[in-house]
Amino acid sequence: MLELLIAVAIFSIVLAAINAVFYGALRLRNKTTEAIKDALPMQQALAIIKRDLSNIVVPGGTLSGVLQTTLTADMLPGRASPDFYTSAGFIDETSPWAEVEKVCYLLADPADRTAGKQLIRAVTRNLLPATVVDEPAQQWLMNGVQNLKFYYYDGTQWRDSWDSTTADPTTGQTNTLPAAIKLQIQLTAKEGGRPLSLSVPVELVVPIVVQGRTNATAQGGG
Repeated sequence: MLELLIAVAIFSIVLAAINAVFYGALRLRNKTTEAIKDALPMQQALAIIKRDLSNIVVPGGTLSGVLQTTLTADMLPGRASPDFYTSAGFIDETSPWAEVEKVCYLLADPADRTAGKQLIRAVTRNLLPATVVDEPAQQWLMNGVQNLKFYYYDGTQWRDSWDSTTADPTTGQTNTLPAAIKLQIQLTAKEGGRPLSLSVPVELVVPIVVQGRTNATAQGGG
């Protein structure tokens, strides 16, 4: 009888240890799955924004208006970026538009009660409307965004504004682009998480390799 009681006690201890390990692994799996699920929209949003900025078009052409961070008369609600033109559009046999499209980003209130705002990509494909200008198509990118900021590198420092109609102080050219564009996404603090003032924003830096050039020849010194 004593041996049976000892065996039952040992079996109970082993069973309790197995149960703790099993449920610990189950909780870890659930947390990992939730973290991956939360990270997917962020990764997709950053990939789309990087594609847009990497393919930015030099301002000044018929299908590539100015790059200005000042307010415009046709402000969309929740606008968080200036309009810019990019050649990231897709061409197929069912679409009459070219690859150049006008893009800006918006912060909109979510339809449900989730914290933060929705990051929306507003895109206009028809840049030469016959009569009425088309409303931009809105593409959802991610939820839980508190703030969105753009910075522009002029070759020496980061600036929070840009105006391609202003002549470059070094070259005297207009219709210039920054050497790089930096995006900072401040996420909404989750319940029980770090205070918003202490959380580090998600940062994306995109070098701009395309620049306007002039055909004027420079006169060399003797």
